[in-house]
Amino acid sequence: MEELRPNEQRGKIAITLIWIMLALEIISLISGVLQYNLIQNAMAGGTISTDAANANDSREQIIGIIYLITYIVSGITFIQWFRRAYYNLHIITGPLSHTEGWAAGSWFLPFINLYRPYQIMEELYKKTKFFLDRNKITTTSSLSTASLPLWWALWIISSILGQFVFRYSMKAVTIDQLNTSTISSIALNIIGIPLALIAIKIIKDYSRVEPMLINVEGAEKHLNTTDILIE
Repeated sequence: MEELRPNEQRGKIAITLIWIMLALEIISLISGVLQYNLIQNAMAGGTISTDAANANDSREQIIGIIYLITYIVSGITFIQWFRRAYYNLHIITGPLSHTEGWAAGSWFLPFINLYRPYQIMEELYKKTKFFLDRNKITTTSSLSTASLPLWWALWIISSILGQFVFRYSMKAVTIDQLNTSTISSIALNIIGIPLALIAIKIIKDYSRVEPMLINVEGAEKHLNTTDILIE
């Protein structure tokens, strides 16, 4: 029989990376506003020194590189936590709607990534709550799915807008195009702030109850072993 795998450390790492992403969203937002003001000054006919323009470009490039690297690492750590949680639930409650491989793979498949990860997250919450209620386990975390639709809506909007910002900024050469790209980036950062906070809440809420699942599973195994020895 497959054994449960520890997931607490994965949850902590995922939360830490999302906190870093939240800080970068704020830093990027501030940098974007500074660039927007610079562009507005230029559009109004003001003069921008070469040093000011170069300093702005360097700042934006550095922040952009750090943001992209952290975004990728944060996504990886979140999916690792997510897959492990779904794997453990498989072991504890029996077969679920999808294999645990889908908890990772569904994020990368076109069209399927628009709904499947949400379905798995919702099932993770609902099946876990049902298991706790069935075993009469009380917890301070309600495991409410109320925040999941908002989390997923923000994620979808962020993903679509992020694709637009990335592609549009690569070909932005005129002042109007740079202005549009900057405004879009600012909007992306604004969306990213509540998205990060909700994602942290989702992981924290589930991480509080996951050890209880493991304890119940361990107790049931112990009782089953005891029954066999008595027989």
